[in-house]
Amino acid sequence: MAQEIVMPKLGNTVESVIIVEWRKDVGDSITIGEAICEVETDKATVEVEAEVGGTLLARLFEADDDVPVLVPFAIVGEAGEDISGMLTSGEPAADTSPVSAEGAPAAPAAAAASLEPAAAVRQDAPASGISAVTGGGPVGISPRARTLAASSGLQGLPAAGTGPGGRIIERDIQAALEGRSPLTPAAQSLGGSVPGQGSGIGGRVLAENMGQASTAPAAGAVPVPIGAPSAVLEFPGPVESFPVKGIRKLVAQRMHASLAETAQLTLNTSAPAGSLLSWRARYKTSPEEFGLSKVSINDLVMFTAARLLPRYPGMNATYHGTEIKQFRHVHMGFAVDTPRGLMVPVLRFADQLSLSQLSAETRRLAAACRDGNINPDEFSGGTFTITNLGFFGIESFTPVLNTPEVAILGVNTIVNSPIETPEGIGIEKRMGLSLTINHQAVDGAPGARFLKDMGTLLANLEYAVAL
Repeated sequence: MAQEIVMPKLGNTVESVIIVEWRKDVGDSITIGEAICEVETDKATVEVEAEVGGTLLARLFEADDDVPVLVPFAIVGEAGEDISGMLTSGEPAADTSPVSAEGAPAAPAAAAASLEPAAAVRQDAPASGISAVTGGGPVGISPRARTLAASSGLQGLPAAGTGPGGRIIERDIQAALEGRSPLTPAAQSLGGSVPGQGSGIGGRVLAENMGQASTAPAAGAVPVPIGAPSAVLEFPGPVESFPVKGIRKLVAQRMHASLAETAQLTLNTSAPAGSLLSWRARYKTSPEEFGLSKVSINDLVMFTAARLLPRYPGMNATYHGTEIKQFRHVHMGFAVDTPRGLMVPVLRFADQLSLSQLSAETRRLAAACRDGNINPDEFSGGTFTITNLGFFGIESFTPVLNTPEVAILGVNTIVNSPIETPEGIGIEKRMGLSLTINHQAVDGAPGARFLKDMGTLLANLEYAVAL
């Protein structure tokens, strides 16, 4: 009996994933535990394993589609089994037909008919109806498509959809609302001119169809001045467009929410870096068995902050509008630059780790982020964050809060600074520190005291080790 495979919840904070690549085609045999596709969460790329065995009868979403967790994304059963009843209850997005000799799915007859972009909407069909009628008989409409049509006030349904068997799905309603044929995610990412009709199933516009519509300006056309109403700017030269998805989408959403929902105040200072550099030099030449030879400047800063934060519970806290939570232990997030974007894994119980343990765990988490195989749960539960741009020579910046945390410490580069000595003006190596706090939960004075003590400990690391 055919069964749906549900997209698993890949971590406590993961709400949807993007299918990167299908590992199985329709008609392929699948065993329990075998990878059926590869997906990208907002934090990592993981393989999704089949929960049941059999033959892959339908792929309900395509590569590049954004799939909510706990939603069916494939159907597995016995070869040749009729699954038409199952296709009218979910939100399939494409491939349910056998693969042709050329490697492309064979289009169902009901969906292969071309659609006129404007005439494809039936004016006599109510948006809340459960089906549309084509020459081949009734075809279904998905619940999501029906809801979108009803909520948007669409006065008619497309004559046929781009889902399996001509079924109307959400993208068909979106296209009807915009007066055009639906686009694949790859076509959407390309931008540019959109032809009235594509070569895909049901007239769907594929990436290869983009730019086929005439883009030549009308004779005598006059460029619209910048700033004019509804101005459409044309930029000279080649342009690459990329969809905002995955980690980039998450970072964009969280940074905007952080700035919009908090009262952020940044305090800047600097601290003598001689002690940091001296301790780092000694650790670098220490015996390998001590596990200290790979300790970095950033490890020393994180270690110092982890030792100091228990004395400032108001800084090791989260803000929730009507409630502030202060934590006894320090769960320290730290920013990691990866090929896929910014990631902030969390170092659990950082206040209880030795320097060698902290250094080793930091390297493990950073490597897992860069390799894309970190456990999504290792991004949650942070109480304080450190972000270091000193590697890039940045002397001062404004860290953005990793909400709901109330504070984030930015680490800047080490520079030669003039100081006054009994002998006159001298030069001292100093490290810049930038602390951003949520003024809704933390006042400026406690933040300043924390930053002052942080500078004192960094200038005298033997104090931090003794805490």
